[in-house]
Amino acid sequence: MSGLRLASVVADGGHRTLEVTPEGAGWQYVGFEVLRLPLGAHVERVYPGREACVVVLGGSCEIGSAAGRWRIGERPTPFDGPPAAAYLPPGLAFEITARDDAEVAIGTAPGEPGATARALAPEEARLEVRGSGAMERRIHHILMEDQPASSLLVTEVLTPGGHWSSYPPHKHDRDDPPRESALEEIYYHRLRDGHGFAIQRVYTEDRSLDETVAVRDGDLVLVPRGYHMVSAAPGYDLYYLNVMAGPRREWQVTFDADHDWLRR
Repeated sequence: MSGLRLASVVADGGHRTLEVTPEGAGWQYVGFEVLRLPLGAHVERVYPGREACVVVLGGSCEIGSAAGRWRIGERPTPFDGPPAAAYLPPGLAFEITARDDAEVAIGTAPGEPGATARALAPEEARLEVRGSGAMERRIHHILMEDQPASSLLVTEVLTPGGHWSSYPPHKHDRDDPPRESALEEIYYHRLRDGHGFAIQRVYTEDRSLDETVAVRDGDLVLVPRGYHMVSAAPGYDLYYLNVMAGPRREWQVTFDADHDWLRR
């Protein structure tokens, strides 16, 4: 198995199916977990020194903290409409209670106080259609630069079967503003109806890192550095959630010069 791919497992006693820690990933910033919560299930979280973004992938839940309570989530699956989410500032204890069977993702990163705890309604998720032809995909921006936070950047992408995504290949592993920002990134993949596969490639210019992996429903891919892209196999619609963080909260990328002509 690739060292960059992690597979989901049957939910443990804490309802967790997937977890990434900075220590486990061998990097500094991004943490991530996925929870599958049956109706009525309840979990508590607090991340000292780290901010969190909770994204409801499917179902609905209630999030409660000293900052308030919000019932969020209305789509059955990630393929059925824009996302509901919530932002929790560093060190704020919160609880999640499932109001339906729910799948919830939590992205975390180091943070400083400042941004306000709040629900992020589906209508706040900025829609972007990027690319054309077989490179077209739909993006819901959840917690990007237009939303206040300390270091987290969160977005989700829906790619039709047979299309290429995160394409042309691009990278963001060097702190060189305004040309490029250094960001660790995870891709959490889901496939419509749980069937099929997609392909993800991660590589550096000198090929010291060059991995191509087949991802199935529920797999996660780490992007510690290098160019990266995704291809959804024909017949299998693909969803992925991106969580990014680094020393500068900016999404600035460099495209692989061999393929940059495709943007024109």
